Amino acid sequence: MSDIETEKAILDAPTQLSDRKRSWFAAGGVIGAVLASTCCIAPLVLLTLGVSGAWISNLAALELYQPIFTGVALVSIGLGFRQVYFQAKPACKDDSCCARPESALITKSALWLSTALVILALTTNWWAPFFY
Repeated sequence: MSDIETEKAILDAPTQLSDRKRSWFAAGGVIGAVLASTCCIAPLVLLTLGVSGAWISNLAALELYQPIFTGVALVSIGLGFRQVYFQAKPACKDDSCCARPESALITKSALWLSTALVILALTTNWWAPFFY
């Protein structure tokens, strides 16, 4: 490897690490939000769609873990928003992942979607009675 290629690899490393952090935080937020909402929102959605069965009540057993899942989701979402909106943007090369706006759009969409899902899961007691 030449000195120029080595220098390019060193300069690209922070950009790749930052992109990887954003993706991990967004994925953690989405997974945490889905898990936080499985006890409350998932049964309601399934019943609204006409799916029924005794197994749906098994999802209510996850209600004990909702605070843990919510905490994980909120920490991941918070760190994801910090990475996306409040960190200084590193210089991007034309062929790198951060140069493509689609990757940033997907990450931002995942963060906002998981935020909405956590808010819905936390406020289920207020709005769910309107559906039953």
